[in-house]
Amino acid sequence: MKLLFVNCCISQRGNRSRTMALCKAFLDRYRKGHPKDDIIEEDIRQQEIPCFNRPMLDRRDALFAQRKFDHPMYAFARRFADADKIVIGAPLWDLLFPARLRAYAEHIAANGICYHYDAEGCHGDCRCSHLAYLTSSGSFAQKPCVPVLFWKQLGEMFGIARFDYIFVGGVDISPELERSEMAKAIAKAKTLGKFF
Repeated sequence: MKLLFVNCCISQRGNRSRTMALCKAFLDRYRKGHPKDDIIEEDIRQQEIPCFNRPMLDRRDALFAQRKFDHPMYAFARRFADADKIVIGAPLWDLLFPARLRAYAEHIAANGICYHYDAEGCHGDCRCSHLAYLTSSGSFAQKPCVPVLFWKQLGEMFGIARFDYIFVGGVDISPELERSEMAKAIAKAKTLGKFF
């Protein structure tokens, strides 16, 4: 089994990233229960991931027409589609997530790899059975927040049957709130990692 961890835990706090704390709790518990599984980290925090423009779209269309799915342009999509389970970690930024993760989403949304169309509509082609999204915010946000809905719906498009998320918000309001809310969220992350 392959678990793909998409790491977009960008934070000015560095090692004290709250989203990364959730991911670490999840991954540590997952490793304990699944010692033989491969955990592959797709660390996109420092990678240059270009957003698609017209020339890139034309190029991808040409590659699709020739079924050249082994091209480097499809590398993110191939790794995503090949994973048995996927966990994504990213902070809540301006009601969404970092732009780098949005660019990554454009790259994995590759017709012919993660999904395909036919006369009956769209069909998911990912082998992944379970997708989880872990996120945190210093302020409060509506639940479920926009990124949660985004990844849930994208997962459905890709044929991923199960979706879970953990969102912890309001942790900049006071030290006491941060401690209590983070403790609850980390406990949830450990439970999710155990049964993922």
